[in-house]
Amino acid sequence: MSSYQLALQQLVDSALPTGAFAHSLGFETYLDRELVLDEGSFGEWLSVFVSQSLTYSDGLAIRFLYEGWDLGELDVLLSASLLPRQVREASLKMGSRLLEIGGEVFPSPALELYRDLVSSGRAAGHQPLAFAVVARSLGVPLPEALAAYLFATATSLTQNAVRAIPLGQNAGQRLLRQAADGVAAAVQRIPHLTPDDLGAVSPGLEISQMRHERQRARMFMS
Repeated sequence: MSSYQLALQQLVDSALPTGAFAHSLGFETYLDRELVLDEGSFGEWLSVFVSQSLTYSDGLAIRFLYEGWDLGELDVLLSASLLPRQVREASLKMGSRLLEIGGEVFPSPALELYRDLVSSGRAAGHQPLAFAVVARSLGVPLPEALAAYLFATATSLTQNAVRAIPLGQNAGQRLLRQAADGVAAAVQRIPHLTPDDLGAVSPGLEISQMRHERQRARMFMS
């Protein structure tokens, strides 16, 4: 067993208290408009979310950090690319928790540097960057780090959809099996993207995330 494997499992476990259970990242708007209403329609939404939003935002930012991009510059670029306020705040809230947990459980000089940047106001503290700093410090190879992060996000969203739509637990597992193929494809695509691709997400998804801010009734914070 590789030395990082158990630590990586802990890092992406749904029990890690980052607050992911409180975020839909836009699918609740589709639910409210009755565009997502069952296993099939949510599976379609999740597939697009993984191939678009996660690939061109979080996944690409993780790759750039692994390749040695300046952490502060990446943080600023990620803030600028996350146009919907709620989604940007979600990334910061979950990132803050991950930085706090990581400082206690997975301490490293690189993580302390990011925490110092955030505490001094020179960085905002985004979830994918906090994850990447911890994963790289643990010695997790980039392909495994990408797969773990993307699938963990898909898992959180599916668990939230099981509650919100609602779906059965077995349906959730079927959806995750389907999502695994999309995650594998994203891991293959991300190494071929360029800096110009960062933040190139679907306008329809961004609009739905912005509409969520003014949705009349909702279960989730984003």
